[in-house]
Amino acid sequence: MKNDKNINATHMKNNHPHTNRLADSKSPYLLQHAHNPVDWWPWCQQSLDLAKQENKLILLSIGYSACHWCHVMAHESFEDVATATIMNQHYINIKVDREERPDLDKIYQTAHQLLNQRPGGWPLTMILTPDDQVPFFAGTYFPVTTKHNMPPFQDVLKRIDEFYRENPEQITEQNSSLMAAMNSLSQTSATQAELNSAPLDQARRQLEQQFDKEHAGFGKAPKFPHPTNLMRLLRHWNTTLFAKHEDERAKDMLYITLHAMASGGLYDQLRGGFFRYSVDDVWMIPHFEKMLYDNGPLLGLYALASQAYEDRSFERITKETAYWVIDEMQAESGGYYSTLDADSEGEEGKFYVWTPEQVKNLLSEQQSNLFASMFGLDREANFEGQWHLHVFNSLQSIAEQNQITPSEAEVLINEAKQTLLMERDKRIRPGRDEKILVAWNALMIKGMAQAGRLLQEPDFIHSAQRSCDFILEHMFKDGRLFVTYKDQSADLMAYLDDYAFLLDALLELLSAQWHSKYLDFAITLADSLLEHFEDKALGGFYFTAHDHEQLIQRPKPLTDEAIPAGSAIAAFALARLGHLLSEPRYLEATERTIQNAWTSMNQAPYAHAAMLDVLEEFLYPPNIIIIRGKEDQKQDWLTAVNKAFNTRTICFYINDTENKLNTAIVEKSPDVERSTAYLCSGTQCLPPCHSIEELLTKLADLN
Repeated sequence: MKNDKNINATHMKNNHPHTNRLADSKSPYLLQHAHNPVDWWPWCQQSLDLAKQENKLILLSIGYSACHWCHVMAHESFEDVATATIMNQHYINIKVDREERPDLDKIYQTAHQLLNQRPGGWPLTMILTPDDQVPFFAGTYFPVTTKHNMPPFQDVLKRIDEFYRENPEQITEQNSSLMAAMNSLSQTSATQAELNSAPLDQARRQLEQQFDKEHAGFGKAPKFPHPTNLMRLLRHWNTTLFAKHEDERAKDMLYITLHAMASGGLYDQLRGGFFRYSVDDVWMIPHFEKMLYDNGPLLGLYALASQAYEDRSFERITKETAYWVIDEMQAESGGYYSTLDADSEGEEGKFYVWTPEQVKNLLSEQQSNLFASMFGLDREANFEGQWHLHVFNSLQSIAEQNQITPSEAEVLINEAKQTLLMERDKRIRPGRDEKILVAWNALMIKGMAQAGRLLQEPDFIHSAQRSCDFILEHMFKDGRLFVTYKDQSADLMAYLDDYAFLLDALLELLSAQWHSKYLDFAITLADSLLEHFEDKALGGFYFTAHDHEQLIQRPKPLTDEAIPAGSAIAAFALARLGHLLSEPRYLEATERTIQNAWTSMNQAPYAHAAMLDVLEEFLYPPNIIIIRGKEDQKQDWLTAVNKAFNTRTICFYINDTENKLNTAIVEKSPDVERSTAYLCSGTQCLPPCHSIEELLTKLADLN
């Protein structure tokens, strides 16, 4: 059942008598600041013009609604009248939701990195010169009083304004240097070098060098899931398996990491779904916000892993996460919401943590003992005097300790989980950002479609279709996508990620359940990518469309961030669609993208995991299977193909009642009188197969 409780309470307008221009926004994040005493502006031409007219510096603050430290800085500084007075006197203050304007966020996070020689984050605090919006000062969170070895925000504001008035030449010189550096980052050149697999092997070695052998994952705290890197390991292992030189180390690193994340506090042990990152090395205590963009790729990854490893626990994680998304993150209209806050009632994690006494009062003695042993309630508190659930003992071990079977222990643990979940649902929930973003919806559509196809769960496929249909109906007009939807309207012209991720998701959705309208939509998106985003001269794709607002930089993303690089996903999806349709324009655009990224890819292969997937399928073309048959035969065929697990195989089952195909493979062999499979690898197409056994034999020969 859809939970109808109000979990958006923290986003409601308060009764503060002051109202600024953000009150007209739809973004929940901007609305959180609509009653600050700060004279906030949204990013708009009027605010930029005003900065020039009054020769005032621009204070640009970028954040998002689920951001804990954004809330802290807002409460300490932006709600403080004394701080707001300084801001209003000396600055034009602009507030930006990074989820609505990822273009601005990418540009100014890059500037932060260059100015401070370290990564930024949120809240991002930038001071821009008024005539050109170039930043000369960059930071993130600033406290209201001296702490964390940081000066008070009021002092920072005063000193910056004084420095600007007294040192114009120095600022001009620094800005020129910064822009030269930023322009060099966005200027890429195509190579004529012969493309090879060296970056694939080098990335695999680099990931092993970063692997935490003790606790799994990569690097030290804070530890992020990095699903794109994990997918790279899965694809690398799978490719070497078929090449008869299995990379068992890649297989093990992936397996250990997936188990560590799902057993830790990074995962919501009662409801499903992953938090954003772990603050420690052991995956125990997370930053408690839940993001759609993480959970979509992780959902698909665990579904794939459940097949690759034949691991029942991965299947459980997949199903729990999918049902959490459907129940709590999917609107009645079909679109997926964006985030859940880390905080509730003003405290981070309050919604999720327990005390042993609370648990004992709710469970039977046997359930309580088992649960405490499994999830650490018999140990010292791990989160500010309370307990956040983290798996310390397996079902096997607690069953042995209590002289029961693992199956009996599992039943008791599941009953305990349901009891605690019902109690937790009575608590005041974290805020939910209910704007619907195309790019993030696309990541979830793909993950949900993969999970539905691989686990044979029609509910998941239907969920993905509902989101896709919502976008097609409400966020796609006159051949163009819009970024965000809220309060009955779509806003802002879409970015590269919106088009690329949705195209990629549509191919997965077609694989899960064929509908020709989705193929038509995919073709339209592919053509839009080439028309509005492609670098015609050098290859690759810009983050903003050719007719987008002119900013200080036009990013051309090649490296992955929390989500994969849009250029890579565009090239990956175009190639697969190109193979499906035998459309050379799409395949040529993919090759140009790889050539454009080649130098960057070789400099830091592990940072280009999504682009390496593109390179891999360029060097070793995917297997495209189209099966024409009766609906009642579908499951047998798809089960067989799924069992022959291969990350470079994509299969489409098209009912014989479907007349409009648009696929060159079937048009060449229009035999629809009996179940028929058409198998192609790259430009090589084999004779049609009329039995599952025949298809599997030919597929094995290709691999």
